[in-house]
Amino acid sequence: MFGDSYYTGLVIKIMIYAVFALSLELLVGQTGLVCFGHAAFFGIAAYTAALLTPQAGPVSLFFLLPAALLATALYALVTGALSLRTKGIYFIMVTLAFSQMAYFVFHDTKIGRGSDGIYLYFKPLVEFGGWAPFSLEDGGTFYYFVLGALVLTYAFLAMLLKSRFGHALAGIRVNEQRMRAAGFSTFPYKLTAFVVSGTLAGLAGFLFALKDGFVNPEFLSWHQSGAVLLMIILGGMGSLRGAVLGAFIFTMLQEVFQSQEIFGDFASHWNLSLGLAIIVLVALLPKGVIGLPAQLGARFNKGTRP
Repeated sequence: MFGDSYYTGLVIKIMIYAVFALSLELLVGQTGLVCFGHAAFFGIAAYTAALLTPQAGPVSLFFLLPAALLATALYALVTGALSLRTKGIYFIMVTLAFSQMAYFVFHDTKIGRGSDGIYLYFKPLVEFGGWAPFSLEDGGTFYYFVLGALVLTYAFLAMLLKSRFGHALAGIRVNEQRMRAAGFSTFPYKLTAFVVSGTLAGLAGFLFALKDGFVNPEFLSWHQSGAVLLMIILGGMGSLRGAVLGAFIFTMLQEVFQSQEIFGDFASHWNLSLGLAIIVLVALLPKGVIGLPAQLGARFNKGTRP
């Protein structure tokens, strides 16, 4: 209501990254599967939206969004069915390999127009029988659309984790062998979690494509996978609130260190500053920012003991 376009865009970016971080939190923090190829799902949905949006005019949101999510879910299903047959470091490397494969498909073929990327000239239409209740071309409307997507994603995951399925994922994270001994077939649970996680990452990629009106292969790069993993580490693994908080912290650190008003010419070396800041935060807050109150409470109680 009161912010200018820059701050509105910044908050939209944070909310989209929060959806992205929440999607990975389901896999890493709740299931115990460290995926280093999550950017593939983010990028595939973004490219699907761009490829299915003609230059002549917009298409319906009720066609474009399901198509983007379906493409992402199918790739997540294939990736998960193969990568979940491995464990530990091998699972990490296989997911990274699948992500890099998708990256080079869009980077080295005519499908994704190479490193030049693709422009989205129109945001999708929201229409019901010719009646358009709102337009995503309006900045304020798009802001609330992204906010709604974040709230729904958070609420969906919160309910999912409280369900029998969510408790099964928690059991797999703690001791998968014991879950099998208790009669659970863990592979379908892990595969379902992988597909749901990838689809939600696709939602984030779809929103990001609409926000910028442009996609390129960097959406699928391993840097993007590393960034979202850092978000949930900074915020605190095992917590949905931590994932949202981590997205906020990571994005704000990027903005601050890239600011020439604060750092002058050194802002061109913002990656170095960001890396050092992350090292310090992780060293001081091993359980993430979400665990800071408990950490301070433990130190206070220890200091007040007779």
